[in-house]
Amino acid sequence: MAIVLADVLTPRGVPLGPLLVVAPAITASFAGPVLTGVMGGVAVGALLGIGVAHQNLLGTLYFDSQIISLLVVSVIVTMFRYLQVRHARELAQVRTVSETTQRVVLRPLPRRIGPLRVASMYLASQEQALIGGDLYAAVRTPTGTRLIIGDARGKGLTAVSDAALLLGAFREAAHRQATLPGLMAYLEHSVCWNLAEPAEAETAGEFFITAAVLDIPDKTSRAQMVTCGHPPPLLLHDGQVTVLPVTRPSPPLGLGELSRSDYHVDTFPLEPNDVLLLHTDGLIEARDARGVFYPLAERAAAWTDESPQALIRHLRTDLLTHVGGHLADDAAVVALQYTDSQLPTEPDRQVHERRLIEEAVTTVRRRITSL
Repeated sequence: MAIVLADVLTPRGVPLGPLLVVAPAITASFAGPVLTGVMGGVAVGALLGIGVAHQNLLGTLYFDSQIISLLVVSVIVTMFRYLQVRHARELAQVRTVSETTQRVVLRPLPRRIGPLRVASMYLASQEQALIGGDLYAAVRTPTGTRLIIGDARGKGLTAVSDAALLLGAFREAAHRQATLPGLMAYLEHSVCWNLAEPAEAETAGEFFITAAVLDIPDKTSRAQMVTCGHPPPLLLHDGQVTVLPVTRPSPPLGLGELSRSDYHVDTFPLEPNDVLLLHTDGLIEARDARGVFYPLAERAAAWTDESPQALIRHLRTDLLTHVGGHLADDAAVVALQYTDSQLPTEPDRQVHERRLIEEAVTTVRRRITSL
């Protein structure tokens, strides 16, 4: 309206009609394609109104070219906005599928598992991705908790598929395999069997998965660990950070046939309030603009007194600041704090709930009797 009034009130030597293109252009910046098209039509109508106000403009080549140009620009802007909205919807659907895949493949760890307080973090390197080849999981056993953290070689769907395979095998066998060497042998067999399928025969030797599996009993201060080419965890104890020693590491899963391994079990003390920091190599190999690796042990030492949740939050912020907001590789971290108390077991919880129900029923009966 301002442009039309200015054009009508100014002399004919100052044509302002072409400025009407700003109407659909500005509308496209905040509205959808329908409103953008409507504003384009309004702009064309306004330009025709200018031609009517200046009667001798109608039918001239100059004025007709203005109308055609405005109409073409309005159509182009409307189509661009339509494609942009469709792309945003497709991207939203992809992110929804990605989130669903993440929850199915990489299930969120609970905040409490037996005597362990737990916090976890996953950072994918690919844009718009929520999951990659890194993995972690925890399974309760009759005597304790078993955890795995690993990293599948490569990126994309192949790495996600390999990670899903290993997680499924771990969740299935962690309950049945009595010893860690037996569990690792089962995981090695599962990975090799999958990589030896006909579709993967040509590249079977090129894929492997590094992993570390821990067994933390509920009623002892010593835990067990088997590492297969994976970085050992950090132990935060009394303000000190140490790397858990690995006496004899095994080759990554999928390469066991190249070097037979007996899967040596390392034991280490785990006292109340100690924190275990499990991580993948995407964390310790993250570089800043000068090529300096992220000093995980040094940074973790600054937060030894924090809870697992606070420690993970600090590490996430500090890591992204170190790399400038973008990782070159996926990174996964799990923080475990051992406590001398644990949640009630399932039978104890059922007994407690049954007692509460019986007490409630008794109270109701007494009130009914008194009435």
